[in-house]
Amino acid sequence: MRSLALGFFCLLCCNAARPERRRPKLIPAKGQNDTIIKNNTAENTCKAMPLDFVFVIDSSRSIQPKDYEKVKTFIVNLLQFLDVGPNATRVGLLQYGSVVQPEFSLNSYTTKAEVEEAVRNMTHLATGTMTGLAIQYTMEVALTEEQGARPMSLQIPRIAVIVTDGRPQDTVEEVAAQAKQAGIQIFAIGVGRVEMNTLKAIGSEPHSEHVHLVANFSQIETLTSVFKSKLCGGSDMCEVVEHQCQHICVSSPASYRCKCRKGFTLNPDGKTCKADDTCAVVDHGCDHICVNLAEGYECRCRPGYELTIDLKKCNRIDFCDLGNHGCEHNCVSLPGSYICSCMKGYILNSDGKTCSKIDHCADGNHGCEQEFMNTETSCVCKCSNGYTLRPDGKTCKKVDPCADGTHGCEQESVSTGDSCVCRCREGFTLRPDGKTCRKTDHCADGNHGCEQESMNTDDSCVCKCRAGYTLRADGKTCQSVDLCQTLDHGCQHLCVSTADSYICKCHEGFSLAGDGKRCEKPGCHDGVMDLVFVIDGSKSLGAANFERVKQWVNSIVDSLDISRTGTHVGLIQFSTKVHTEFTLGRHRTAQDVKRAVAQMQYMGRGSMTGSALRHMFQFGFSEKEGARSNIPRVCVVFTDGRSQDDVSEWATKAKNAGVTIYALGVGKAIEQELREIASEPAEMHLYYAEDFEKMGEITKKLKSRICNDKPADENMCRCESLIVFQKQVTEKLKDLAQSIEAMSKKLETLENQAGRN
Repeated sequence: MRSLALGFFCLLCCNAARPERRRPKLIPAKGQNDTIIKNNTAENTCKAMPLDFVFVIDSSRSIQPKDYEKVKTFIVNLLQFLDVGPNATRVGLLQYGSVVQPEFSLNSYTTKAEVEEAVRNMTHLATGTMTGLAIQYTMEVALTEEQGARPMSLQIPRIAVIVTDGRPQDTVEEVAAQAKQAGIQIFAIGVGRVEMNTLKAIGSEPHSEHVHLVANFSQIETLTSVFKSKLCGGSDMCEVVEHQCQHICVSSPASYRCKCRKGFTLNPDGKTCKADDTCAVVDHGCDHICVNLAEGYECRCRPGYELTIDLKKCNRIDFCDLGNHGCEHNCVSLPGSYICSCMKGYILNSDGKTCSKIDHCADGNHGCEQEFMNTETSCVCKCSNGYTLRPDGKTCKKVDPCADGTHGCEQESVSTGDSCVCRCREGFTLRPDGKTCRKTDHCADGNHGCEQESMNTDDSCVCKCRAGYTLRADGKTCQSVDLCQTLDHGCQHLCVSTADSYICKCHEGFSLAGDGKRCEKPGCHDGVMDLVFVIDGSKSLGAANFERVKQWVNSIVDSLDISRTGTHVGLIQFSTKVHTEFTLGRHRTAQDVKRAVAQMQYMGRGSMTGSALRHMFQFGFSEKEGARSNIPRVCVVFTDGRSQDDVSEWATKAKNAGVTIYALGVGKAIEQELREIASEPAEMHLYYAEDFEKMGEITKKLKSRICNDKPADENMCRCESLIVFQKQVTEKLKDLAQSIEAMSKKLETLENQAGRN
């Protein structure tokens, strides 16, 4: 406030010293005690530079209606200093509360009168204070070319004036820094209870020029003259400050920025410039080296090469082509010179020009046992007649006795010193004649230990079982064929083989359904449905709480009859994007569903609940993703905070299409959004918990509501207990009969073996 007062005092003094520039006269606004500047007087002439100018107005409930009108008057007064037009200053305006409401964009109006009329017609939102969200909208939408901002290459300043009266309900530091880094010049005006640190985090540097704080809305009009000096280009900031720009300084309202000459790029310090690396960004095509120049680049070659006519490729300089090398055999070019070389089998003489034939045997170090011979590359050993060279390449041995083919062996022959002996392949045995072979019978000794049958193979004796039996893991004994392993039994949980058939069983806590295959769990046994979870995976949730949500989903799954003909479950996770974790047609058991939920990865970004509802409506219950006709469709939506987009449209479409929606909110979830999502009546379809510790309370209510459990009749319970007991007795009797049959067959086998002995 001290700096603001001092600046205002200096401005008054400067105006007093220059009588030809009088302060604009203020006149009352229609129906108000506030004032606006006349727009038809000569003293309002303003040599303002073209700007892309956006007002960002706090329209929270803390602002009284009369104060809201004062803000509108202040905006109209500032418009008098702007030359509004398509080729001059373009003006846009948005106001914000709990959400951002754009009033008009930079390309909406082309005259000052149209802008003033639009400002006067604004209505007060009277909701929250999401200042950070408003700055993000200004950066990503309002000040873009799609909304009327001119290209950055035209160097037209992008200005945002933010007026607020209270503490933001979200963070502003990071998004304000991003906006300023993107080239937006921000003026921050605070009224009343706003903290100066918050305004400084929002406003551009220097803060003395961009940050202002007044005690109340009645004093906001005192800033009119301050902004006149900024917007009318009173001072060229490049002339009055030490800008330290290395190349060019460009003035803007109450500030400046540095610019580089052609061929240079501004460094991150915003002051100095570096030469553009043209070679790095163009397809220069240089064969060897690309060198940056002031107006482009050129190609160069490494030593020993010269540039071809296309000024890109390089050819080696061939010094041998000069014809004066004097080499007897070969000339080899090198970078900057050449050398002589000899053909294979020759060595270069000391003159470096002529060649002599190499005698590799001359030194006597060849080590040959019998004879040797010089070749082009080495000295090799030779043998006399009747001998052959051994693998060592030095010593000799007599020729292979088997080589002449007179050995008479039926299968294989092996040389052993001075003779040739016969040998049989694996699985055969040499007969006493030493020539022929017979197949080996590995079962002949009777030690195979097979319970039923044995079979000789090439290398062993293997056991076999008769029809209706299969070999056990010991490779010796046999057991009845397990029909559960060979048939498509269709049992949902367990299949148990009997002597000539099989029966289905269920895990503990489940009971066998009437079809003898499916298993039912007490709870939703009558509640067959297609159920899709829509789960919030936003950053505000946190990784730890996301794991709690996954456990919560699985607790709901535990209460459902999930099977091929029972309930089907799908799951969609949303954040900034929407992702189908698994479809209705993907899993057919509760274990598979719970495993897929446990493997789900946390997104951890924004919260686009409306997009998730659209995805659920368009795809989640489609036949392509497994939805069934004539089956109830239920959606459970979980969120912990405000959506960044509209939820009403797609929730309404889904409900009108017959989808029953349960809305569950935790923590900062908005009740109005939950009501827009949930089916009617809300008290039966909307649940809320203050924190994740209290989610267990709403889980019980939700299970009860989805399943719509009905208490079982007492007589029916007694009947079901009797049926279960009868089934257990039948299963035990079948097991006993199977054991007796196996024992009888084993005794029969032993008797047969005893008879053969």
